[in-house]
Amino acid sequence: MRIPRTPPSLHEILSSLSEPESLRLLAQHASPLPAGRYLHHEDLRYRTPPEGLNHAQWWAATCLGRVPLLQALPLRDKHGEPFRFATPQPVLIDLHHIDRDAAGQIRAPEGASIHENRQPYLLASLIEEAITSSQIEGAATTRKVAAEMLRAGRRPRDHGEQMIYNNYCAMEHLRELRNESITPARVLELHRMLTLDTLENPDDAGRLRTSNDVEVIDQRDGSILHAPPDFQDLPQRLEALCAFANADEGAQPFVHPVLRAILLHFMIGYDHPFVDGNGRTARALFYWAMARSGYWLMEFVSISHIIKKAPAKYVRAYLQTETDYGDTTYFLLHQLTTIRRAISALHAYIARKTAEKQDAERLLAANTPQLRFRLNHRQIGLLQSALKHPDAALRIDAHQNTHGVVYQTARADLLDLESLGLFIKAKRGKAYEFYPVPELRAKVAALAAEQL
Repeated sequence: MRIPRTPPSLHEILSSLSEPESLRLLAQHASPLPAGRYLHHEDLRYRTPPEGLNHAQWWAATCLGRVPLLQALPLRDKHGEPFRFATPQPVLIDLHHIDRDAAGQIRAPEGASIHENRQPYLLASLIEEAITSSQIEGAATTRKVAAEMLRAGRRPRDHGEQMIYNNYCAMEHLRELRNESITPARVLELHRMLTLDTLENPDDAGRLRTSNDVEVIDQRDGSILHAPPDFQDLPQRLEALCAFANADEGAQPFVHPVLRAILLHFMIGYDHPFVDGNGRTARALFYWAMARSGYWLMEFVSISHIIKKAPAKYVRAYLQTETDYGDTTYFLLHQLTTIRRAISALHAYIARKTAEKQDAERLLAANTPQLRFRLNHRQIGLLQSALKHPDAALRIDAHQNTHGVVYQTARADLLDLESLGLFIKAKRGKAYEFYPVPELRAKVAALAAEQL
């Protein structure tokens, strides 16, 4: 990846201007959003500037438009300069949507309730985030195998599965910490959980790096994208980051809770305080901060699923900040878009699952209300899954974990479906597995006809 050029400073450009007409044109075009977007200099220089301005002058006009918006943060780069952020209109619009959708009541299709089916939706989200966050950092395990491992509760078999298992356990652990302060000790413990049994040196789990050997490398050509701060500064930097994380709304400057959570994510990526697992730790801290601020819906949402689709844009958002004098607005906008897309993906998932459930309910209710009332919502969920994946095996422990019920209840659900002739039980190792009968749809219809 090519690192964006550092733009010329506003002072340099203004010093080169002498004609009053040029200054007037700069003032006339002083906007934080050239072409309607918060563009980096690297993007701006490929666009046609306004009449009468060259690219350098257009950039100067853009900087003049941003000066009133930019505020210094109590977080500093490796040179001791404060990071900055702005809240132009696109940021405010994104925050409005996230406030409405992630802290309020979810807008879902008719007949759908995320609260009624909380455990399956939550498990699906935890699994998706654990898998994709680990895959971003190199876990090679397929989604199908990883999901089966987590649902069945089996131990990981290789390095990739261990990364995913650790991420899943850490995300569950964060649910217990939602009301706790973010402290250096807790951040180190979070990193230990995320990297347990995955590092070349096991002692590095839960420990700040002790050298400057860590760099962010472009895997394609080996070029250095980012050299993080000196390791000797990391304890102090982590203390400052935790103080920022726990600051209340009276702190100056005011930082919206969503932006604060995103900036935690950014700073762990920038500081790279660990030898490995920095990305996973950064994204986990984001979820922790969002939960502390009451954005309850975020535990059902996977941002890594969205990031994984366009990882280059994720890296580029970091580089744009670093090459524009610490302006974090680029990263904020990238992550706000990511959050909104992740929420939209959740809406689509709920709509799809609701349609599948209603399809199963219509099939089960056809001509025989007795059969529909004979099954509970968990069994209907099993049937809808079986109708969609007729070759998939079901285990009692996986069903138990999916719905958060005791083993006896999960066992009774499956044995009941077996007694109705809808599933076949087969022993595999020490455990039983349940398979949908061939032609399950026809079997359900026939069973319904028998009840008439």
